[in-house]
Amino acid sequence: MNAFKVGFQGESGSYSEASARIQYPDPNYSFIPFRSFRELFEGVENSTLDLAVVPIENSTEGSVNETYDLLVEKPLYVIGEIYHKIHHCLIIDKNSSPDEISIVYSHPQALAQCRKYMQKKHLESIPMYDTAGSVKFIKETHNARAAAIASKHAAQIYDMKVVEEDIEDNSNNFTRFLIISKIYDGNADDNKTSVIFSIPHTPGSLYSILQEFALRNINLTKIESRPTKNIPWEYYFFVDLEGNVNNEKISASLLSVKTATIFFKLLGSYKKAEIR
Repeated sequence: MNAFKVGFQGESGSYSEASARIQYPDPNYSFIPFRSFRELFEGVENSTLDLAVVPIENSTEGSVNETYDLLVEKPLYVIGEIYHKIHHCLIIDKNSSPDEISIVYSHPQALAQCRKYMQKKHLESIPMYDTAGSVKFIKETHNARAAAIASKHAAQIYDMKVVEEDIEDNSNNFTRFLIISKIYDGNADDNKTSVIFSIPHTPGSLYSILQEFALRNINLTKIESRPTKNIPWEYYFFVDLEGNVNNEKISASLLSVKTATIFFKLLGSYKKAEIR
């Protein structure tokens, strides 16, 4: 039997991989790293992968913009979500001394989540494509002045030393991940729906869209805007709402929204994740 293939962005030991493995503990699943989000999405699109786990937003530092942009571009669906609590560590080579550290490598989101810590330690931040990838990088380069911010598990994978744990500025630090797939099979117990739309640049156009949900007493849990990149100052709106697309009230509201927009995409309905 062929292994079920789950992709994630970054190296082994990344938070994306950790979230994927918790969600899919079945030993028949294989987990495949991709250096970039685009390569990851294309892996799902061309069926190299069965699905992928991608970060969409962090509770303290906000949205992962590239994920939003690729959700517009690629013909893929959202079939689930995961909330993963983030604990960052300062990690160095086993032959390095903490007193020698002056620069820190990590993903820009992780660096931002540890900004106060680095300022207090007078450390220079250098962005990398991935948290675990930054640990791998300082191991391979043997830079005695360099540290990485990543998970404790990443330090264990690459046989590195943890200088300090839980260095994030906010202890209530969660990242929300989406599970994306080329195939959409809705379930009756799905209770959250995500859509994307763009609207005419006219007075009241957004109000009229939001009114479709309000009049039907549908709760919106998130609304996010991103530039369309085609026309200056025009935007895509990403909306999460409570309910299943097969529910009569939800389907009626989405049909009304679709007729009033110049672009509409249903990402899918899925089961709302618990924040643990």
